[in-house]
Amino acid sequence: MNNQYQQVYVWSRYLRLFHWINVLAITILLGLGLIIFNAKTLGVSVDGKILLKTLHVITGYVFAINLLLRLVMGFFGKGYERWKKTLPFTKGFSQELAEFKQQPHKKYKGHNPLGKLMVGALLLSMCIQMISGLIIAGTDIYYPPFGQYFAKSIAIDSSKLDLIEPYSKENVDDQAYLEMRDIRKPFITAHVYAFYTLLFLIPLHIVGVIVAERREKTALVSAMINGYKYIPKKDNRDD
Repeated sequence: MNNQYQQVYVWSRYLRLFHWINVLAITILLGLGLIIFNAKTLGVSVDGKILLKTLHVITGYVFAINLLLRLVMGFFGKGYERWKKTLPFTKGFSQELAEFKQQPHKKYKGHNPLGKLMVGALLLSMCIQMISGLIIAGTDIYYPPFGQYFAKSIAIDSSKLDLIEPYSKENVDDQAYLEMRDIRKPFITAHVYAFYTLLFLIPLHIVGVIVAERREKTALVSAMINGYKYIPKKDNRDD
């Protein structure tokens, strides 16, 4: 970089760690989800489906813990960990968006306005996936945090919950089971639509990063590895 640019530390170690754990977890979840969704077509056995769902849920726990920590850090973190510097529709965003339309090549320390909109859409979709996924895990293979509650709700004998297993009718009240499946239907719908939304948003996000990197030339990609962007000294403002 020439002397018109300066190196600016933007993305903290925590943010970079969150980002790459998130990338890995979502990649695994999407892959497993596609296989589970097409299990009948692929000829997956019942035991194989239970194994896939178990792996999906375990990976989902990693995803959920990582996302929950990020949500907390948005309120109590520092710098660009905080929501006011990351999400759209915060104070001053309308003006920032208007300026971006007039100066599309402006350099930003953090996300540009379109980047903030993408972050907001991704976070909303991920939160829907997390909440609906945890409920589905409880109604499907009886995993925490809701598995015990749903197992009790369908048990004939609540003192023998260990007999209730995925795809087994032992100690299961048929009517209560059908009622539980009705409860989970809207969460299944939300999970599927959030799944497709992520399938759409993630490639769009990657394309947006490439376009922004070519336009701004601020080392946007490498910054998510080492934390540093390169900003023209005249544009070194806290936006």
